[in-house]
Amino acid sequence: MTKKRVVIIGAGPAGLTCAYEFLKRTKDYEIIILEQDKQVGGISKTITYNNNKMDLGGHRFYSKNDYINQIWQEILPIQNENYGTNISIKKGNMEENDDVFLIRNRISRIYYSKKFFDYPISLSLKTIQKMGIVTTLESGVSYLKGSIFKRKETNLENFYINRFGKKLYHLFFERYTEKVWGRSPKDIAPDWGSQRVKGVSISTVLKNAVTNFFHLKPKEIETSLINQFYYPKYGPGQMWERMASIIEQKGGKIVTGAEVVKILKKKNKIVGLTYIKNDKKIELNGDIFISSMPLKDFIDITNHIPEAMKNIALHLPYRDFMTIGLVVKKLNLKNETGISTVSNIIPDCWIYIQEPDVLMGRIQIFNNWSPYLVADLEKTISLGLEYFCDEEDSLWNMTNEQFKDFAVSELERMEIVDRNDILDYHVERVKKAYPAYFDSYQQIDQLIEYLNGFDNFYPIGRNGQHRYNNMDHSMLTGIEVVNTILCGSKDKTKIWSVNMENEYLEGK
Repeated sequence: MTKKRVVIIGAGPAGLTCAYEFLKRTKDYEIIILEQDKQVGGISKTITYNNNKMDLGGHRFYSKNDYINQIWQEILPIQNENYGTNISIKKGNMEENDDVFLIRNRISRIYYSKKFFDYPISLSLKTIQKMGIVTTLESGVSYLKGSIFKRKETNLENFYINRFGKKLYHLFFERYTEKVWGRSPKDIAPDWGSQRVKGVSISTVLKNAVTNFFHLKPKEIETSLINQFYYPKYGPGQMWERMASIIEQKGGKIVTGAEVVKILKKKNKIVGLTYIKNDKKIELNGDIFISSMPLKDFIDITNHIPEAMKNIALHLPYRDFMTIGLVVKKLNLKNETGISTVSNIIPDCWIYIQEPDVLMGRIQIFNNWSPYLVADLEKTISLGLEYFCDEEDSLWNMTNEQFKDFAVSELERMEIVDRNDILDYHVERVKKAYPAYFDSYQQIDQLIEYLNGFDNFYPIGRNGQHRYNNMDHSMLTGIEVVNTILCGSKDKTKIWSVNMENEYLEGK
């Protein structure tokens, strides 16, 4: 019997998981994945430079979904639990098994006014001392007022104020949100908050504080409050490279360096596409098409699309991303947490930068994600400095050297690093890293309804669905496509319903 051909555009978490699930459950389909990059993993890939490794966005492997955890552990088993739970783990302390998950402690804090605050904000004595009695009282009154007089959640600002009060919103949410999206929270749909901080509020923080103080077991753990997560020994890309290898072993085909430039539609079906590899145009037909490429790009290269749908897709906004890997001799930040670390550096995986006079959004400390990301663990600290920007703006157009100098100057202004302690750097730019929730996003339901009319087409993943999904959300969209196809259903509701439920999943 001739196998049906499934063509998957994109070898990120969504596309790879979709292919993996097909090959795991049936032999009736020929699977072909086309990936524009030369490396699989999408934004979840691991970048290597001069033996140091970078995680582009900080990818915690944590999910409340048992099936997602099962898939992860099919690919990378968990390292012996006696190893790797302390953030200070050194090389040589563990069994030399490369394809494993480490168990990591989740420590992330906010850096504001040259002080560290818990993330999410906690109501600890330290927080009150750093904020001061007056600000703390103002925050409490503001929260109570916001709890009584609820605002209509027509935008992201009202979403935050309803959960944290106006004072804390101005202190810890407003400026950071503007950094990420380049827009005021007043101009952003509340959907983003609903998907990214679902269930988190001052009341949640209070409950968590009481639970931890009395050592009680919570009924549910909000994702933003988790204390541990899994992490591949050599960064997130290890997961997707290993999954890609299994896909190929099972008969799937992955074509990297393949840029899809044309989608051919006839009536309500996709019948073929054209991609370029090594400057050659190659035509490929298929029976089923699954895509994680940005919706804007997909519509732009597909024939016979109505003007109204083209217009919605054309104005779907994205936020681009720049990050610089920086190897330094030391940090000018003291470890006052009481947590033991290598070289006694601060224990944070992430630092959220809330300083109002800098553009930097977050700092990753790769030593604390995995010791195997750092070439010289004892003598150097490896950082990832994250910036959110728009393609072709002044930041994006800086040379790598200019960008490095700009980032280092911001670190010096925050008294985090001295320029003379910089040993090495590497710059990465990522287009359309974050689907945004403004402009024509307000009309996206019309575009979704139109796309659902394509009998054999399924958009998946963060960019395919234009949703700021986490890694496990993206994986679930691919799994739901396989479920829908194998049961012979035409209903795509479950595919689009991922991350719309009350439970919140996370893998970054």
